[in-house]
Amino acid sequence: MADRMRRVNESVRQVLAEALVELQDPRIGLVTVTGVETSPDLRHATVYVSVLGSEKKRAASLRGLEAAHGLLQARLGRELRMKRTPQLVFEYDPSVERGVRMTQLIDELAPGDDD
Repeated sequence: MADRMRRVNESVRQVLAEALVELQDPRIGLVTVTGVETSPDLRHATVYVSVLGSEKKRAASLRGLEAAHGLLQARLGRELRMKRTPQLVFEYDPSVERGVRMTQLIDELAPGDDD
């Protein structure tokens, strides 16, 4: 069952990533779908996204994604042959931002190659 859910999650992530590029909402900035967790009954899916930009830009992008959830669900229904099309919920994924911050800290602590 775990392998099946992993395939479902990856398929949903891939379709949504392709669909986000085509959205015309000016609120949605540079958004990357970092992961999807679909419930076992396929009724709900949490979509984790990373947004490039400030806190204000992140909030605007999440509002834009919530407004477009019906369009994105319809796209999922058309492209994936699933028993149910999951209800989408978008959440910000801070892992990319955290990774960038960790890289900066490591660079600051690492001895310079200047000499």
